[in-house]
Amino acid sequence: MNETQNAVTRTPVEPRSMIDRLGSLLDERDLASFGDRLRRLDRLASADLAAVDVAIAALPRQGTLAVRSAAHLLDLGGKRLRPLCVALSARLGRGFDDHARLVATAVELVHSATLLHDDVVDHGELRRGAPTARAVFGNAASIYGGDWLLMEALALVSKAAIGDTLERLFDTVQEMITGEALQLELRGRLVPDRDAYLAVVDGKTAALFAWATYAGARAGGLGDAEALALGRYGRSLGVAFQVVDDVLDFAGRPERLGKALHTDLREGKTTYPLLVALERFPTLRPALEVALLDGGPTEELIRDVQGAIADSNAIPESRRFAEGYIKEALRALEVFPASPAREALETVAAAALSRDA
Repeated sequence: MNETQNAVTRTPVEPRSMIDRLGSLLDERDLASFGDRLRRLDRLASADLAAVDVAIAALPRQGTLAVRSAAHLLDLGGKRLRPLCVALSARLGRGFDDHARLVATAVELVHSATLLHDDVVDHGELRRGAPTARAVFGNAASIYGGDWLLMEALALVSKAAIGDTLERLFDTVQEMITGEALQLELRGRLVPDRDAYLAVVDGKTAALFAWATYAGARAGGLGDAEALALGRYGRSLGVAFQVVDDVLDFAGRPERLGKALHTDLREGKTTYPLLVALERFPTLRPALEVALLDGGPTEELIRDVQGAIADSNAIPESRRFAEGYIKEALRALEVFPASPAREALETVAAAALSRDA
């Protein structure tokens, strides 16, 4: 980082309450029922996430195209769900200190790096309701911007020097690459294979949640058994989060999601509701695969798929599937006594299941 980059004037970071952060995941009905729990969570962790926001805002915004591309995404904000997992895991131990802040910032940078790369692979035009970095700066800049964020994240974890967290992050990145590569290999083939689906989700989404909670536990000084339990919580939370994300591709509201419906379908990804529909209506598969090879499904075919999703009860089945993983996440927390931090992690799990954005 050079002096010119350090000297860039930035808008002061406005503190965001937990109701703003997690409330943006929920519809009004769910937000009302979560109100008291979110307020308790806000009192516990809002200062922790504000510190992460400040650290992210301190990164350079000017310089190479790669840096500007990364900054474009960072400035779009985010819910900071993964840093929140770090903070709450640390608070099950001795609390959120400077070491935990480094780890929490790092996990958001790794997540952001994957978004920059994903938008290139998926030819994404919108992210968080705004043009993607690739749409503004080009594919190459977005790829290198993601690489730059990943290196920044590794440097932060190295600086934190917490046990085996750096080594585990290397393993996690490898899992993520493997999951993304498998998804790319399966793209357009629409194989109704639950094991393959879970292999993709475990790598591309759940692995980073697992690292966040494990690293947070280590930052909080927790022992092996407790850190591994929190890692299991994070991994189960991550699977559920992705399944609900899949549901929203068919049943969400574009204005809440910041992107159009059926984006995953148009990209040839086998999401969980589509997997259920393909199992029950196998004649859908060849028509969809041909359409994906020929520029994408027509609106008529998309309506047919949406009808099959409804007729197969794929949406409620998907939500039940996600709920099973949330129950696993909550079981992993049973090794901890009742505390504000444990209740907060339970709230995060419940919000992830109920979200509509």
